[in-house]
Amino acid sequence: MNMDLEKLRAIADYQFGYSTGAALFPDETKVEYSKKTGRPRHIFVGDTLLANYRPNDALFTITIAGAERVIEKVKSFDQFVVVIDDVLEFLEQGKNLFSRHVKEVGDGVKPGQETIILDTDGKVAAVGKAILTKDEMSKFKTGVAVKTRRGRKRHR
Repeated sequence: MNMDLEKLRAIADYQFGYSTGAALFPDETKVEYSKKTGRPRHIFVGDTLLANYRPNDALFTITIAGAERVIEKVKSFDQFVVVIDDVLEFLEQGKNLFSRHVKEVGDGVKPGQETIILDTDGKVAAVGKAILTKDEMSKFKTGVAVKTRRGRKRHR
């Protein structure tokens, strides 16, 4: 077993909750290393990028493909926000999610944390960083709830 893979799984468990590391990074995971530092940088399964490792804070940013793996395989995952379907087109374009469009918030959502945005069917709509707490997202009617990094392209 690759020692770096074990470390990356442990970091994912810390960041996203127990058992997320193994679900996100299966045994066939490939790690691409930084040419400058030699540290892990990009994590793939096959040709699909699942996550980027940020050595400055030792955490991950996950891609849509990584988010889909987590939602599919980790039933207890709680770092998510469910949105009203009217805003999916805007999220697809990478626009930020505002509080008034939030329908439900998982218990694990905290400001500054990687968050998966779901549509009302439970499918991944976007990924980003939470700006507000769970309570603030539920109560506020103005302001950015999640700073969206990437939206999933939907087939119309």
